[in-house]
Amino acid sequence: MQMQERLYDCGSGTIHYWVTSGRLERKTMVFLPGLTAEHHLFDRQIEAFQDEYQILTWDAPGHGLSRPFSLDFSLMDKAAWLHEILERERIQHPVLIGQSMGGYVSQCFMERYRGEAEGFISIDSAPIQRAYMPRIEIAALKRTETMYRMYPWERLRIDAARGCSETAPGRAYMEKVIGQYTRDEYCRLAGHGFRILAEAIEADLPYRIDCPAMLICGCKDRAGFTKRYNRQWADETKLPVHWIEGAGHNSNMDCPDEVNDLIRAFVRKI
Repeated sequence: MQMQERLYDCGSGTIHYWVTSGRLERKTMVFLPGLTAEHHLFDRQIEAFQDEYQILTWDAPGHGLSRPFSLDFSLMDKAAWLHEILERERIQHPVLIGQSMGGYVSQCFMERYRGEAEGFISIDSAPIQRAYMPRIEIAALKRTETMYRMYPWERLRIDAARGCSETAPGRAYMEKVIGQYTRDEYCRLAGHGFRILAEAIEADLPYRIDCPAMLICGCKDRAGFTKRYNRQWADETKLPVHWIEGAGHNSNMDCPDEVNDLIRAFVRKI
């Protein structure tokens, strides 16, 4: 089954998204990539599931083909635009599958649209409830752009790719994706992403997960304090957490077969 590219003009820019054609009564998986990545992050998942489920994915605002885009939006705005796209496609009760920043967008979606998600899978993401993050870490998020601009561009590209993946294909993908951006564009995009994350955390909303959920995290995830947050998240909520041996921050790309098996079992169960 082919993925069809579609466009959605939301005023601040045009969002490019992809959706399978087919029967709407099938469960829908919505794959949401992380900060600076784009829809090809989920190629192995889309390949595995597109004949069995309805699939939707996007290049998030300001990412990939969804540029140029005014970086004046919040995480809640992204959740609202996602909701508008789902309504446009007549998709109800999706399973949200978010990697890193995609997991934060998913939590904002569930906060704003109670009862509309049928399931949630967090891949190398973290909770955005205020209680989990110390003030100093929130402050550091807001200073990401300044920190990134201190790096030589070539060094930043290499280190960012290595920080996301433990495998050669995963690193090659991130190097290619980051190479789409100019230095200024990349620093602004990353800085904006971490800043709106900090603002969403400081909003101190409940961000209650109101559907079946599962946490996935790479054992070698070196992005911030993701592993610590997932341990705390699982302890506090009793959500199941699956640790992917040998995987980094993009565990669905580092170990796609193992992650696909977890996704398949979860979606079939719900």
